[in-house]
Amino acid sequence: MCVPVLQVVSKPGLSIAINLLVTSATRALLTNNDFSEGGDGSGASSCDGKFHSNSERIVALSAGWFSGGSRCNKFIRITAANGRSTTAKVIDECDSLHGCDAEHAFQPPCKNNIVDGSNALWNALSLNIDDGVVPVTWTMA
Repeated sequence: MCVPVLQVVSKPGLSIAINLLVTSATRALLTNNDFSEGGDGSGASSCDGKFHSNSERIVALSAGWFSGGSRCNKFIRITAANGRSTTAKVIDECDSLHGCDAEHAFQPPCKNNIVDGSNALWNALSLNIDDGVVPVTWTMA
């Protein structure tokens, strides 16, 4: 069951996304996303309007970090707790403000600290996708 999560609210009709500070080791939670057509990412990428293969090292960032698309097609470096590090291309937003509807595949809104990565990213970091959510750090590459 999808339960909407209250993220940031001010006045009716006004949504605010927090643009979280990105440091040389920004703490985040890595989740897994299927960016292919029909995958759990629902629609095409926000950055290029296309679907992507899970063999690509790609990510969606929480709304604040996505920063209105300013990080589209840029690379970030993700480091796992096991010490492995790799780069990935930002291709989408993990919507922290909306969810639980058809447009968002009836998934709840993302938390504000999510890096939603492809299978290829998880594999490059030698992580087990079945773990679901793992702590990582990231920065702009």
